[in-house]
Amino acid sequence: MTDLVYFLKNARGQYMIVNQALVERCGFRHKHELLGRTADQVYPPPLGGSYRAQDEAVVRTGEPILNQLELQIYPGGSTGWCVTSKVPLRGGRGEVVGLVGISKDLRATSDTGEDYSSLAAVLQHIHAHYDQPLKIRELAGMAKLSDYQFEQRIRKIFAITAGQFIHKVRMDAAVRRLRETDDSISTIALDCGYSEQSSFTRQFRQTVGISPARYRRMRAE
Repeated sequence: MTDLVYFLKNARGQYMIVNQALVERCGFRHKHELLGRTADQVYPPPLGGSYRAQDEAVVRTGEPILNQLELQIYPGGSTGWCVTSKVPLRGGRGEVVGLVGISKDLRATSDTGEDYSSLAAVLQHIHAHYDQPLKIRELAGMAKLSDYQFEQRIRKIFAITAGQFIHKVRMDAAVRRLRETDDSISTIALDCGYSEQSSFTRQFRQTVGISPARYRRMRAE
């Protein structure tokens, strides 16, 4: 899949495993040219520094970066957009020893005439404020789009509705909390934007297939 990048990095942010799509995205020909380098050594500023800061944050905090819409500069200077996720890679004692990432290219802006910068800012807002009420109309206004245009762009990029995307962000956070903390389910529900534990449990069961309590017990077994 030439539009899908895959990589594994160590705790220093150095590429240890890459696919050919990433090699070509960075302007190289062979994988060995990329191995051992960090993002700021292969991407131009300021993007390289931003990607390196992301890597350091994932390793330091153990918190993943999911479905982040980012501007990309390709070899030759053309620009486009990609959707990137990075998750921590843990050792036998649970310590973060690196990270794994994937990044899917969208069509280049020069091909479509679309600029996703305002939408990217709204997606970051959702990730930062998923614990608060999020209204589609308000989010669309932040992106300077109509409700319909906002829904269409979310569907085009993620193949789900805007409402489903918000639920996904909240469920991702809830799963991490259930797996990595001893916080009560009621606390997690409130912190993930649900006013009642019952509504959280219902949504969790619909999304994951089991209750939050059952999920936590399974992870502990």
